[in-house]
Amino acid sequence: MSDPRPWTDPQLRAAWAKRDWARILKRYRDLTGLTQSQLEAQIGVNQPYISNIERRVHRVKTAAIVERITLGLGVPAELSGVSADDDSPTMWQPPVELRERIAHSQSRGRVDMSLANWIADVLATYRRAEDNAKGRDLWTVVRSQLDAVTERLPDSSGKVADGLLTLAAEHAHWLSWVAAQENKPGPALAWLDLAQGWAIDAGAEDLTSWVTRVRSYYALDRGDPIRALRTAELGRRNAGGLTPAAASAAAHQEGLAAAALGERDRARSLADEALDLALRAPDAEERPGWLYWLDPVRAQLQRADMAYAVRDWSDAAAGYAQSLDQLREYPRDHAYYSARYQDARSRTSS
Repeated sequence: MSDPRPWTDPQLRAAWAKRDWARILKRYRDLTGLTQSQLEAQIGVNQPYISNIERRVHRVKTAAIVERITLGLGVPAELSGVSADDDSPTMWQPPVELRERIAHSQSRGRVDMSLANWIADVLATYRRAEDNAKGRDLWTVVRSQLDAVTERLPDSSGKVADGLLTLAAEHAHWLSWVAAQENKPGPALAWLDLAQGWAIDAGAEDLTSWVTRVRSYYALDRGDPIRALRTAELGRRNAGGLTPAAASAAAHQEGLAAAALGERDRARSLADEALDLALRAPDAEERPGWLYWLDPVRAQLQRADMAYAVRDWSDAAAGYAQSLDQLREYPRDHAYYSARYQDARSRTSS
């Protein structure tokens, strides 16, 4: 039997979404250490044919070969619904049937949570791989995962239903964020609406606050600081019930919105509060999954970002310099903060 663990890899899943058979076989072998000859026995296709697929000499066309590869590589069940990516408008919008499934949650029944737990692990892997796999490439995969989660809701109840709703909300938030990065603000807000509603239904306070914080971020990014501040304040309204990391994220967002409105002292105070809260949860196990990144290094960088936002250029430059070297393994983030560091330095000396 094939090993399911390679299928947590975002690059392998992205290749599956594109039906890039050469990349699928090569990436699978890279992850498992299998040779082409060893893979031959696993998928029932001879080694020369595997070599030709990987070299793109042969194209996989027949249903029989697709089935052999699918079964032989142990493609997870939730990927069976992944369809070709056509970038049509309907691809980006949340379908009506998702709302129907949520509306029928909290019924009586028993649900096997093993698939949902697996999907939760996979989503956590995606979050940690943003420098190596673009969210755009995983869009259809995550949509298929969301279907696999929500299809279980009509037969769930109690804490199981709450867990599934929370996982569905995490997926909707992820989809919203990717849509926003792809400059599709309408779908981004539509997915965020779903995420927020599902998080509220699940009683997930941390996630509800976080999604509200993302809504504030979108408003600030669109040049609407008044709406951003009002929304950020709402995200912190029940901050006493949040975990330290979630409360830190909410305080930081409110500070950025305040800074955009010229409330510099308020922004500085919120920056200190956000840093203190983040440092109370230094280990990933102490933070919600979507805040895996808010370690002490990122917390210090966020404080530098606040100094940048209120134009305390020397403080910003010093803050970036303190932590930049610890981001070498994250090239995209390192490039972002390096640019800010250089800009803050130039403004300090001018």
